[in-house]
Amino acid sequence: MNFKFQIPNSKFRVLSAKSFLLFTLYFVLFTLACSVPNLEKPECTGSRETVKEFYSYHFGSDMKPSKENLQKREKFLTNELQQNLAEQTNGAKDYFTATDDYPKAFRIGSCEVVNANKTVFQIVFFWRDDTRSEQREVKAEVVKQNDKWLIDKVTN
Repeated sequence: MNFKFQIPNSKFRVLSAKSFLLFTLYFVLFTLACSVPNLEKPECTGSRETVKEFYSYHFGSDMKPSKENLQKREKFLTNELQQNLAEQTNGAKDYFTATDDYPKAFRIGSCEVVNANKTVFQIVFFWRDDTRSEQREVKAEVVKQNDKWLIDKVTN
């Protein structure tokens, strides 16, 4: 089978079906060989999404501790953490960033699997402006409860 696709007055080379199939095969093999496998454990992959969603929401909202702000975040938190934070809603220090000087950005770092239902993430916070460039980190413990990953504790 030899079909040819040709555009009149063009500088393109005409490819036969065999050449086209070989090109496609090499392209697919090259793409598969160059893809980077996901080396992260499944527990980290599942719980990372919760951490990412939570901190994205947290940074896009008011970080100041209040009962209303805590209620808006309850779908990401364990009941135990919610109860502990409900008792501590006074003050300006944000529990999730461990500071009252709210950072400008965050990055989710390394993940450690404690067991099948618990992971610990490094969260890095950044402050950057004309006079300051700083970063700090906290650890976020994430637990699996009722097939859902939830933040259970944040420590310095």
